[in-house]
Amino acid sequence: MTQTAVSREHVLHALYEAAELEHNLMCTYLYAAFSLKEGEDEGLGADEAEAVARWRRTILDVAIDEMGHLVAVWNITAALGGAPRFGRTNFPLDPGYLPAGVVVKLAPFSPAVLQHFIHLERPHGSTEPDGAGFAPEHVYSRGAPGARLTPMGLDYETVGDFYAAIGEDLRRLVEQVGEAQTFCGDPALQLSPSEIDLQGATPVICLKTALAAFDAIVAQGEGAPTHTAGSHFETFLAIRTEFDVLRRRNPDFSPAHPAAHNPVLRRPPVPQDRVWIEDPEAAATVDTANAAYGLMLRLLAYAYAAPGPGAEKSLAVDAAIDLMKALTLLAQHAARLPAGPAHPECHAGVSFTALRDAGALPVGAAARRFLTERFAELADGARSLAKSGHPRPVAAAR
Repeated sequence: MTQTAVSREHVLHALYEAAELEHNLMCTYLYAAFSLKEGEDEGLGADEAEAVARWRRTILDVAIDEMGHLVAVWNITAALGGAPRFGRTNFPLDPGYLPAGVVVKLAPFSPAVLQHFIHLERPHGSTEPDGAGFAPEHVYSRGAPGARLTPMGLDYETVGDFYAAIGEDLRRLVEQVGEAQTFCGDPALQLSPSEIDLQGATPVICLKTALAAFDAIVAQGEGAPTHTAGSHFETFLAIRTEFDVLRRRNPDFSPAHPAAHNPVLRRPPVPQDRVWIEDPEAAATVDTANAAYGLMLRLLAYAYAAPGPGAEKSLAVDAAIDLMKALTLLAQHAARLPAGPAHPECHAGVSFTALRDAGALPVGAAARRFLTERFAELADGARSLAKSGHPRPVAAAR
């Protein structure tokens, strides 16, 4: 039977979804890590404090790996001649945007959230269930029964299945138009180890390097096909085992602050499953953290528009990394502040608000002016927060 032809547009569309998926997973892991308590001063026993500190480092490392996966997907996109996708929809994701079984929302660390992470990173054939409270709102199927010129999202059981499908489409595109024509993008627009120290920052120049990037993403996440030690799936399983031991010793063990589920900074038109942050200090903190996050994305987009190797490309990446450090401090502070009178049961939390567009600014003097002005605005906001004297905002303002 003759296979239906695959187009570059369809492959790029799938890569855009892959970028959004990795981006969303990164944010959910970061949110859970930011919510974790720190030390005995926050009510943990000595052994609990040591374990929670290790979990925080581990989950942050997983989030950094997801950033590497993003870079790999962006590099493949650039190699195909596309402009990488830096935006994403706001949390929680609406049903239908991803397959029904992939539920993505912001929530503080808990047994249910940890089980959700295990489920998201599970390899094909795993029977690990999703965490309580993460069942899809609706059961639906994406895609269409026949071939379409317009790309659309398709269903997949696991992240590994998704990348296998994209890899197969890439092979077919190479068969149709040839390898040189498939990977026709300017290699200088990709990120490389000279700009960023991430596993995914390997230049993609051919089908072999693109498929190797997909294989690395799956192996690092699922641990498939051999349940690799240190994979995200195995890492979260290990945390679950240790969590269970500590909970048996102390049934009241609570490793995280009650950060909001899906925090928002304005009264939501759909209030279900969202927490409006009304406390003035918390709102200002989350606003500044979100602004840092937004500028970080703009800088990464700019890095993919600036040819390398070059000082401008490297500077954009370095500035984005510095903003991520400031974002971490502010997000941890937000998780320790009250959400407001309407939600006295929970704290605030960074909402990772996405702008309507996070695409690359045209490289040149105008972009440098824009970025300089935005940094000055962020600095003013951070200095205002630092007046509170809390150590995290003070450190973020430096």
